[in-house]
Amino acid sequence: MWLFLQQKTDFFTRPKRVLHVAPEQCFHQKFKNLGHLDYITADLDSPLADVNLDVQQMPFSDNDFDVVFCNHVLEHVEDDKKAMREILRVLKPGGYAILQVPIDFNRETTYEDHTITDRREREKHFLQYDHLRLYGRDYPQQVTNEGFVIKEKNYLDQFTDEQRDNYRLPNQEHMYAFFKE
Repeated sequence: MWLFLQQKTDFFTRPKRVLHVAPEQCFHQKFKNLGHLDYITADLDSPLADVNLDVQQMPFSDNDFDVVFCNHVLEHVEDDKKAMREILRVLKPGGYAILQVPIDFNRETTYEDHTITDRREREKHFLQYDHLRLYGRDYPQQVTNEGFVIKEKNYLDQFTDEQRDNYRLPNQEHMYAFFKE
């Protein structure tokens, strides 16, 4: 994500209003310290978040943010499509969201089974006991079905094997920026 922001955006140089849902510790303070950002953190129940919210129903105005980060959250959310639509709603036209999720690249379509409730069984089926689904290769299409646009197929495709090794980018990792037109 950091490489994308450096290489493909003006995130580090131009004022932006940013919403970071469930902020990763490695980014939190670094982004907070960037004086040109209006950086707001949000989480369902973390006392460290600026705003406590459910990503399925956010307390922000339409077209409020230039950038939204929401990484490794959607697999935990009851209605991920509703959350995607909410993120789109709060984005300004021309804004973008980075919405990374775990993807099983051996699976063509996303797998959900709400009848599996046992923690151990959920971990077997969805990689973690608290995941509600395991996304497949259809993940980008699911997000674009909710109104986003992908301008670049997979940002990480541009890196050579040597660069991926240097940056410690997993070979099976994909990174998309989803835009609101």
